[in-house]
Amino acid sequence: MLMAHPTVLRNLIEQYEALRVLHAENGGQEARQRMDDVAYTLCVSTGTRDVDSALVAARHRLPGARPADDSVLSA
Repeated sequence: MLMAHPTVLRNLIEQYEALRVLHAENGGQEARQRMDDVAYTLCVSTGTRDVDSALVAARHRLPGARPADDSVLSA
């Protein structure tokens, strides 16, 4: 499986978190659609099926991540 570059993953994580806050504050349809799009891209980029797993997997692949921190990931 191809792996996304850590810079791309960091950018997707930051976008998702910003959009989650924006959606929570405003509840707009545009923010929700963009958040869904970023979540989908995170899932595809990490080979996962849900955004929570995708976020864990993406953070796990960032520089400085400690493999033992994410018990959700299989070895």
